[in-house]
Amino acid sequence: MGRVTYIAHDGAGHTIELAEGESLMRGAVDNQVPGIDGDCGGCAACGTCHIHVAADWLGKVGPASDAEREMLQFADGAAEDSRLACQIRMRDELDGIVVHTPESQH
Repeated sequence: MGRVTYIAHDGAGHTIELAEGESLMRGAVDNQVPGIDGDCGGCAACGTCHIHVAADWLGKVGPASDAEREMLQFADGAAEDSRLACQIRMRDELDGIVVHTPESQH
């Protein structure tokens, strides 16, 4: 198990426990974290789980795949720290990760 803190656009924080191997998107959806829709169910096909990874966690998360980068091109407010939460799975080194949700998901 690991902890994930989702910081909403308005600054509200939501911390959950997430089992190893589960995606940050699944954890957010299962725990009703606002700002993560996950419309495609985790297939990296919709971009509604767009997050910004806190700078000190980017190296641990690793780079996005080509397909993920292509999907992020359609996300509002995408930046260098953008990822799809469905593509990040909990593992020991991510315990305590902090991510930020954008103002809206499209």
